Amino acid sequence: MTDLPIQQPVSSIIPSPETSAVSVAIQGSVEKPSSMKVIRKLGSAFTPSIKDALSGNGPDNRVQEDSPKTAYSHYEEGIFEDFTQDQLVAKWNEFLGQIADRPSLCSALSNVPELHDGNKLMLKIGNSVQEEDIRLIKPDLISWLRKELRNSGIELTTQLGKIETGRVIFSDSEKLQMMVQKNPQLFELKQKFNLDFKD
Repeated sequence: MTDLPIQQPVSSIIPSPETSAVSVAIQGSVEKPSSMKVIRKLGSAFTPSIKDALSGNGPDNRVQEDSPKTAYSHYEEGIFEDFTQDQLVAKWNEFLGQIADRPSLCSALSNVPELHDGNKLMLKIGNSVQEEDIRLIKPDLISWLRKELRNSGIELTTQLGKIETGRVIFSDSEKLQMMVQKNPQLFELKQKFNLDFKD
């Protein structure tokens, strides 16, 4: 038998999250890489799990949960200054200006609520979709109104009902009648040039 030189096994040390550098032992020598990226595990894998994302445990959801509350959530409690309908209208429109990038919500809040009993607001809305939009923003809206109007007793309730709008004109003859009401000379032109609608 010939004596072969004995080679030492190549082994590596797997880094743990607590270690700051990775040491690799190769054939008895120790090397420390000068520039190595450390990848931190977020959970059980390096990439987000679909199961975690569907259950709401993804890394994006954690960021949203840790985000600070809105600036509107801080107001002085115990202040009950009176305010008028005009002041409410001004602050309501100011809030609408802040959410101008959300047209469906602006539409839902386009009606100014009626003031009842000093600090109770009644908002009439047209459908359940608007009610859901308002329900989602209601805490921020109420906190903002309480802060701006200096009244911590403000309460907002919604009432689902039919919102009165102007009559919608559909047919050509209805359109003509509406234009003649605004300008009676149009009827004379219609008669003079013998204009009529096709059936």
